[in-house]
Amino acid sequence: MTLLVSFMITSNAIAERLVAQLSKEEVAITANFDGSEIFIYGAIKHENSNKTTDPLEVVITVSGPAEKLHVRKKSKHAMIWLNTETIEIDSAPSFYAVASTGALKEVINNTENLKYKISIREVIRSIGNPATIQNPTDFTEGLIRIRSENKLYQDLDNSISLTDETLFATTINLPSNLVEGEYTIRFLLARDGKVIDQLSTTIPVNKVGLERWIFDLSRQQPLIYGLLSLFIAIFAGWLASAVFRYIRI
Repeated sequence: MTLLVSFMITSNAIAERLVAQLSKEEVAITANFDGSEIFIYGAIKHENSNKTTDPLEVVITVSGPAEKLHVRKKSKHAMIWLNTETIEIDSAPSFYAVASTGALKEVINNTENLKYKISIREVIRSIGNPATIQNPTDFTEGLIRIRSENKLYQDLDNSISLTDETLFATTINLPSNLVEGEYTIRFLLARDGKVIDQLSTTIPVNKVGLERWIFDLSRQQPLIYGLLSLFIAIFAGWLASAVFRYIRI
């Protein structure tokens, strides 16, 4: 279900200005949360009538809270799989989607990609790895592959519709395994591979209802949370045993 709550964002570009809107003002994670979607749309306001032959392109990124993590590589020794190498990822978004009007590598050149950190590989930061690690990029590629399979990292080439270089729209699908926190949505306007305007906003992703109560209880009252979990486990075991006895009678 999409709640239409829109707001306006503008930037300080000289020739073109971006105006964007979101279909949600927040994403609520409930007990039966199975994912959501954000409909993003807006317009390009032309400050003057001097149009060049180079077309305009739009890129939109959605980034979840960054986190530090360890990525381990497993190797098989004597029929047993063991963790043999580990690197530390200093910062990686828990969720990242990058949508564009065309293929990203054609919309944004390499220099601009490095400068603005647009592609998935550029937003993952890993420095100071041990010298014994021969191919540290393999770990980053492995992280990207795993999170892409879980819909946490999304490359969405050709997913933004742009009409008459004025109106644009796209939909970003959010999976059910989202991390709670502030999600940053960034808009970039490009021409000839270069970013000519950008703006950003945030959207909160929060647990609500029973999910929020359980989460807060586990953090604020861990003893009560532990006792309650133990009671539920004992009760569930007793109930299952009673049902089995009833069935066997």
